[in-house]
Amino acid sequence: MKILIAGGGIGGLTAAGLLLQAGHEVQVFEQAPELGEVGAGIQLSANATRVMRHLGVLDALETISVRPLRTEFRLHDTAEVVSEIALGDSHESRFGAPYLQVYRPDLLRILAERVLEQSTAAIHLNQPMERFEEHDQGVTLHFKDGTTTSGDVLIGSDGIKSVVRAQMHGKEPANYTGNVAWRVMVPVEKLPPNFQPPIFVNWMGPDKHMVVYWVNGGKLLNFVGCVEKPEWKQEGWAIKAPWEDLKADFVGFHPDVQTMIDAADRENCFCWALNNRPRLRFWSTERVTLLGDSAHPTLPYMAQGAVMAIEDAAVLMRAFEEIDDRATALKAYELARIDRTARIVDESTEHARLFHFQTHDEFREAFARKDPSKDRALWLYNYDPLTTPLVAVPG
Repeated sequence: MKILIAGGGIGGLTAAGLLLQAGHEVQVFEQAPELGEVGAGIQLSANATRVMRHLGVLDALETISVRPLRTEFRLHDTAEVVSEIALGDSHESRFGAPYLQVYRPDLLRILAERVLEQSTAAIHLNQPMERFEEHDQGVTLHFKDGTTTSGDVLIGSDGIKSVVRAQMHGKEPANYTGNVAWRVMVPVEKLPPNFQPPIFVNWMGPDKHMVVYWVNGGKLLNFVGCVEKPEWKQEGWAIKAPWEDLKADFVGFHPDVQTMIDAADRENCFCWALNNRPRLRFWSTERVTLLGDSAHPTLPYMAQGAVMAIEDAAVLMRAFEEIDDRATALKAYELARIDRTARIVDESTEHARLFHFQTHDEFREAFARKDPSKDRALWLYNYDPLTTPLVAVPG
């Protein structure tokens, strides 16, 4: 099949690599003039890294990533650890693949290299899509520059502002969750020696929390500060905001948090609104489907946004391999994914409350009830998109 992919982010490039590997012709159309995003960290648990192994890029990822020893959930001011999740060797032995912390531009580069290794002309930049036309012969994409291209199937992997989703379901404004995310990278040389071991730390406090972890082989410390700001009006992914506002948002947090904030480049602090959208009734038509944030945008509170897109890509690749009829394959992919992704989105929304209690005792009691380590082992990390059952239900 000739498969068209709208969007050259993590989901789109993973899908492209897997589908090329499976023998399909693939063309990726990215609206930006270059592949890349504002520098940020990303976490890949076993349910994603096993897909990276299948794609043949896990070794390359491991050379530029960090394998954290554990996750620690800490009280914001005292650093008391109220819960832990074992990662490192324990995660890999239990779930069959490693847990990696990756610099997002590194991941995009490695995925793009794998795609281009298989098809040197597969990625098209600066190609914003205007609309698609679905017909008996296939799907035609219409671009804003007036050009068109056609294929057998279209995968809409074009993010939370997806053109494909909007045409399929009608335009709807994104739902602002009342939360914003500060995203900052601090070079290791700007921090005290041995500042933080290779662990993932979640500093939790009233109405806000901050997650901190190393990426880029331990050269950069990534921190993401999530704050309840119902009054926030800005839109966009790369909005610079005053360092003084970041500092004010985390007054009262532990001295380690203050050290990170004080070490930040004051001209490169980014803050953006965290949005989501309602669950869709369906993802697929006979020749078009959605993948990643276009289908299920989520709060980043379980570190599973990119992971879900990677899972989607693997299941979609398998659906085309295992089911001959195109429309039936798209429906099988949707049925395999729609409930799982909805659960992750719902759990992530719940974590917005779990991480923002007012008192120490509320945190202790909530984590005693939730026990994230046990909970995630039961259904999240043990999921294998390369083997999960597919059910072919004719449309």
